[in-house]
Amino acid sequence: MKNFYLTTTLPYVNAEPHIGFALEIIQADVIARYHKLLGEEVIFNTGTDEHGLKIYRKAEELGIDPQKYCDEYAAKFDALKQALNLSYTHFIRTTDPHHIKATQEFWLRCEKNGDIYKKNYKVKYCVGCELEKTDSELVDDKCPVHPNLNIELIEEENYFFRFSKYQESLLDLYQSNPEFVVPAHRQLEIKNFVERGLEDFSISRLKAKMPWGIPVPNDPDHVMYVWFDALINYISTLGWPEDENNFNNFWPGYQVAGKDNLRQQSAMWQAMLLSAGLPTSKQIFIHGFITSEGQKMSKSLGNVVEPYKIVDKYGTDATRYFLLGGLPSYEDGDFSIERFEDFYTARLVNGIGNLTSRILTMLEKYSNGKIPKVFNGILQTEFNQFWSPGWYPKSIEDYNFEASIKIIDVMVSVIDKIITDEKPWEKAKAGEDISGLLYQLAECLRHIAVALLPIIPETAEKILKQLGTTDTSRDWGKLREGGIINKGEILFPRLEK
Repeated sequence: MKNFYLTTTLPYVNAEPHIGFALEIIQADVIARYHKLLGEEVIFNTGTDEHGLKIYRKAEELGIDPQKYCDEYAAKFDALKQALNLSYTHFIRTTDPHHIKATQEFWLRCEKNGDIYKKNYKVKYCVGCELEKTDSELVDDKCPVHPNLNIELIEEENYFFRFSKYQESLLDLYQSNPEFVVPAHRQLEIKNFVERGLEDFSISRLKAKMPWGIPVPNDPDHVMYVWFDALINYISTLGWPEDENNFNNFWPGYQVAGKDNLRQQSAMWQAMLLSAGLPTSKQIFIHGFITSEGQKMSKSLGNVVEPYKIVDKYGTDATRYFLLGGLPSYEDGDFSIERFEDFYTARLVNGIGNLTSRILTMLEKYSNGKIPKVFNGILQTEFNQFWSPGWYPKSIEDYNFEASIKIIDVMVSVIDKIITDEKPWEKAKAGEDISGLLYQLAECLRHIAVALLPIIPETAEKILKQLGTTDTSRDWGKLREGGIINKGEILFPRLEK
């Protein structure tokens, strides 16, 4: 059995879960479920990032202990598992005792390698990003990602990581792995960034000014910088450094992150791994942002989309299908209720839902509610290309979820057209034997359901159950002659106007 490891980034617990992170974790869930379908042993990691100035100030503002604040918000993010029907196996918090010990060990290894040193420095800093900013990155002296926050000047003695030492090593990594970062233009972006030269970055803060962080080993006056700490979760969740067997079985792994994390995931983290003498990541997928009706989401504009509210109104699978198929996989996409509802009606009500109802109705009416005798005919060849390495499987493996949905929708349309052209009801009325055609249509519906298992698993499992099978573990719900059809309620009800 092959092993497969996948992780999302860890969202900060300074705000409620938003639709942007829902997009990321649903994309990761599709990848994890796909590899489980292939029979692989999957570890799927997510969690919460709980240290840093932003969180410390938020807890101070509310007048509560930072740990208590983090506990409350971590629970809200973990609740996404049920709301979005996620399959993650690990949920790590950067306040976990094991993570703290692992991070301190990682620090010591980098220090032993000569990559950590102390110096005085002065820098412009965005608390929202928890990142240092150069003048060229600012617009009107504001961070373009957090224009509502003032840039702060930090002047103090900190520990630094020798990022500059790893410029050539990183360029070699990108050169030898042309698909290390997906999509290709993001790999080019980080390559260009590294080629311009790297500056060592601060990895500590004075505890007297910002006490909410992991203590620096052998220096009680400093805590670790939040990014240095948080990135290590990708291996601490695997039991590193104590559980060498689990770590070696699953690392290096795959990572999913937003475009604002490109530098941290594909350069800073990789340099840190090299410094600690550990293998670099296998591949990193970078997705875009979600805007709200053409505008950047912000609390001040009142246009933040909350995933829990969308799920409550439209359902989990409708939410997943739109985020995967209604938005670009590699670029920014726009969310609006109108677009969501149009997509829901066209692709789910009139598409998958309608096709399922048509086929099940015919099986009930013309086959006594049972799967007919197995008949291998021309219709099943429609799926030869679908399952070929270059089509549906490739779309998932390339993280092109929008393409995956389009491919499924094409097959739905193809089967719908075949039903319309063949007119089984007329053939049955004329006394023709249509059992072979009905079996093939049922088998086509099974194929579509299997393809939907990673994408909208609840609906996919309902379809397979309606077809008289619930076995999705070994043979992907293979139909059996005489299987009882359980039509049940419609999959996607029409929206009330």
